Amino acid sequence: MTNADAIKKTCAAVLIAAGGLGAQAQEFRATVEVNSQQIEGTNKNVFETLKEALNTYMNETKFSDATFSPNEKIECRLFFTIAEYSDDRMKGDLQVQLSRPVYNSTYTTTLFNFRDQKIEFDYREGDPLIYNESMSENNLTAILDYYANLLLAIDFDSFSPLGGQRFYDRAQSIVQQQQSSGEIGWRTFEDNKNRAAVLNSYTESNTSGIRNLLYNYHRKGLDEMVTSPDKGRAVITESLEEMKKIGENAPMSVALSIFRDAKLDELVNVYSKAPDTERTKAYDILQPLYPTEQQRLDKIKNPEQ
Repeated sequence: MTNADAIKKTCAAVLIAAGGLGAQAQEFRATVEVNSQQIEGTNKNVFETLKEALNTYMNETKFSDATFSPNEKIECRLFFTIAEYSDDRMKGDLQVQLSRPVYNSTYTTTLFNFRDQKIEFDYREGDPLIYNESMSENNLTAILDYYANLLLAIDFDSFSPLGGQRFYDRAQSIVQQQQSSGEIGWRTFEDNKNRAAVLNSYTESNTSGIRNLLYNYHRKGLDEMVTSPDKGRAVITESLEEMKKIGENAPMSVALSIFRDAKLDELVNVYSKAPDTERTKAYDILQPLYPTEQQRLDKIKNPEQ
């Protein structure tokens, strides 16, 4: 994405806030896969039609009034694994990944990487998936709507400070609506890694510093590293303080595992040419948060090993 694209995206966010945009191109360039290998002795056509319906829904639905040109569409991947299927009821999990280009480079960075293990929905072969802006039609479309808005929120946060608020609000509305549905994965105290917990990790005061990190790490850090590696990396190092605060305030927050799965390998590369003092500072922040990731953390501290 070029600097001109960045300016366009920032202007789009401003116009959205002013209510000045009409319907434009869809937001996502999504890849959706359905793995049904665990299911035996059944007609596999239902999983093919499900895959087609999911891809159509994610790529052809307009989830907001935001403006996206074709080269600005958000890259994401949804990988459904179906473990059980009976009487039109599917159960399994969903891996959700969101990526973003780094300015003036061919590098793509991961913004979000999460495995949702509470996926259950009803689907009959050939059923269309219908988007309803005011209320999701069923649990499957609710799951898709929730993740669409969460990914929009995270993407917008990475381009402007707290720029994704309207999408977090929409995701919160979906969570609240679904909490009375009887479906799993939505209730706030059900567990600390369901959809409600993931959203809370971005919106509750003791963990919402991750939103500041999204902007500083990506817009002021990675984007800057292309032209000024030392300056950009210094901002990234400073942004890690937000994760330290989250670890102190909410050590069980899913925000910690989301950051780990999206960023730990990348940080090995970020610090590969950093001075010793900077590598040590990053290591000292991350090691107490991820004591079981010693091998990767050692590569941050001592890249020559």
